Amino acid sequence: FAISFAAPIVSGAALTWGAWMHDDWALMPPVWLLLYGTGVLAGGVFSVAAVRLLGLLFMALGVAALVTPPAWGNVWLGIGFGGLQVGFGLYIARRHGG
Repeated sequence: FAISFAAPIVSGAALTWGAWMHDDWALMPPVWLLLYGTGVLAGGVFSVAAVRLLGLLFMALGVAALVTPPAWGNVWLGIGFGGLQVGFGLYIARRHGG
């Protein structure tokens, strides 16, 4: 799980640093959502199906963040990390015991 999850997260960290160096923040929400989703999907191979679905939904939000105005980035991040993450966490805790 850790190796599958780490590669996309390290890539996200590198791209975040690159965007920071070039003062280009518009792509941060899509990059974070897409690569976090990729990491969850890859790591989810070793977990329950709900984790893989969570990864796919994060990736879908990343695509949505790419095709909408950059000002909507925080909305997509809130939906992903505030809504999906919490909702799926509660579902997995109840249904699968943690």
